Amino acid sequence: MVVMGCGRVGAALAGGLTRIGHDVAIIDRDESAFQRLGPAFPGRKVVGMGFDRDVLTRAGIEGADAFAAVSSGDNSNIISARLAREKYGVERVVARIYDAKRAAVYERLGIPTVATVSWTTDRFMQSLIQQTDATRWRDPSGAVSIAQLTVHEDWFGRTVAELERASGSRVAFLLRYGEGLLPEQKTVIQDGDAVYVAALSGTIGDISTVAGNPPIES
Repeated sequence: MVVMGCGRVGAALAGGLTRIGHDVAIIDRDESAFQRLGPAFPGRKVVGMGFDRDVLTRAGIEGADAFAAVSSGDNSNIISARLAREKYGVERVVARIYDAKRAAVYERLGIPTVATVSWTTDRFMQSLIQQTDATRWRDPSGAVSIAQLTVHEDWFGRTVAELERASGSRVAFLLRYGEGLLPEQKTVIQDGDAVYVAALSGTIGDISTVAGNPPIES
């Protein structure tokens, strides 16, 4: 996967994708922007303009299955997104566009567009890796989300409190045998439960990773 732009959204997106096992290359014209990634970032860092074909080639665009354009410029984002889609045939392409009117135009051209930092991070994660975890509700400020988790079978028999501690989320409710259930801390997660959590936007990807893997024994 290739991410263009290493601002707050780009750095958060690249970090989230690498944490769940994706190979990521990130592009920025300012080399100092890569400091946001931290020293442990394992991906490729490419200095240059994201709509420059040589830069895209160095980032591995020809073998990429997804491309996210999240720089601070609408023009740069849409030009690079269209290059990725039309020139290199990248299957999943998303662009960050600040101008709502222009965003609507590009949506009609088949290029998903998104905005705001925390909401953008979640939307890009879902668009790029096609997560099955569906965000059902978001507060008007975009700060808090409620999402359904896909829970690994090893969580069955564990309590709601254990999942909350491990994931940093709050279990809002369960659907069990088709009926809603407001859980207590001691409520045990059962096979067949649909688990819905409340969490800060921008953290859904990490929470999904925790829930989708076996519990880590302390």
